[in-house]
Amino acid sequence: MSKVTLNCPNCGAPVEFAWASSVQTVCVYCKSILVRTDVDVKKVGEVGDLPNDASPIQIGTEGIYKNLGFVVAGRILYEYENGGWNEWHIVFNDGTSGWLSDAQLEYAVSTEFQNPGAIPAADQINIGKQFRWGDLQYEVTSLTQAHYKGVEGQLPFQYWDKEDCFFADLRTTAGRFGTIDYSEEKPLVFIGEALDFTALKLKNLREFEGWTQ
Repeated sequence: MSKVTLNCPNCGAPVEFAWASSVQTVCVYCKSILVRTDVDVKKVGEVGDLPNDASPIQIGTEGIYKNLGFVVAGRILYEYENGGWNEWHIVFNDGTSGWLSDAQLEYAVSTEFQNPGAIPAADQINIGKQFRWGDLQYEVTSLTQAHYKGVEGQLPFQYWDKEDCFFADLRTTAGRFGTIDYSEEKPLVFIGEALDFTALKLKNLREFEGWTQ
């Protein structure tokens, strides 16, 4: 962890980048989306009020995955025809980071898979397409057109000027999953696994009426 504190160029409030890998954050005072450069921080946009959801996870929630502690640092919120979901940016205590997907009480942790090889363009991917990543065979099981709703907290890359996003979800026979994220010019691949809520050993959760752990 390597904290850097700068002043928001919009309102002047102190803004903390809590991790060396943090590139973007949102000012909690004026909702400006801020991007850190080598020498300063600049405003690139604003985020509106995010819609209420039924997730108990929040910025600062802590948990454990594969014996590594993590803290929730940021969030990207999407919606699609069947509802919405959160992609929580999590930072592990060894300095690496990943994503905690939170969709209608289903949870999964994934990390970016480097050098996945050739990935078809979004208009050429199809259900049933297979990929070999690591020692597992992944098969595309669903294609999702989603709408970007907003961001919160700290992210490891710039992500603020999106509209519609396209994802291909994959599964293995061993119960692992993968996602091809077409929101960037070069598609990104994330692989991981679904987990029970209790397995994550989460604490510092958001409490609200109607939710019980």
